[in-house]
Amino acid sequence: MPAGMTHEEHMAQMKKDAEMKQHGAMAMGFDQDKATHHFTLTAHGGAIAVGANDPADQATRDQIQAHLKDIAAAFGRGEFDKPLMTHGEMPPGVAAMQRHKSEITYTFERSERGGIVRIATPNADALNAIHDFLRYQIREHATGDPLTVRE
Repeated sequence: MPAGMTHEEHMAQMKKDAEMKQHGAMAMGFDQDKATHHFTLTAHGGAIAVGANDPADQATRDQIQAHLKDIAAAFGRGEFDKPLMTHGEMPPGVAAMQRHKSEITYTFERSERGGIVRIATPNADALNAIHDFLRYQIREHATGDPLTVRE
C-alpha cells in the first residue's frame, strides 16, 4: 500500500485504476497492459506516445497506430470523447483546447512499436491547456513522465 494512503483510499485507487484500464481498452481498441503510454510537455505543446510492450506484438502496434491516427483527427475537430470515456471525466484543459482548436495542430507519426501524436500551438492560452491536459494524463496513467516542460 502506498505511503500516506489509508486502506480505503488504496482500495478506491485500485478500483479506479482497473476501471480506467477497462474503459481505456474499449475507447482505445487495445489491451492497456500490452502497451505503455508516455506524455511529454514541450515549449510549443507536447506529445502523446504509445508503444506495444512486446516488439513482436504487431497486432497491438497496429491497434495503437489506428487509435493515435484517430485521436489526432478527432482532437483536431475538438472532439475529446475517448479521454472522457477512458477517465470517466473530461480532463483539464479540454475546454480551452476546444476553443482554440483552429490554433492547435495534432500530427500523427508512426513509430516502431506504435506511434506519437505531436501537439503544437503558438497560442499561450492553448499551450497552458495542452500542458494541463498532458499533466492530467501523466498522473492518471501513472507514467512517471516529467510534469515540467522538456525541450
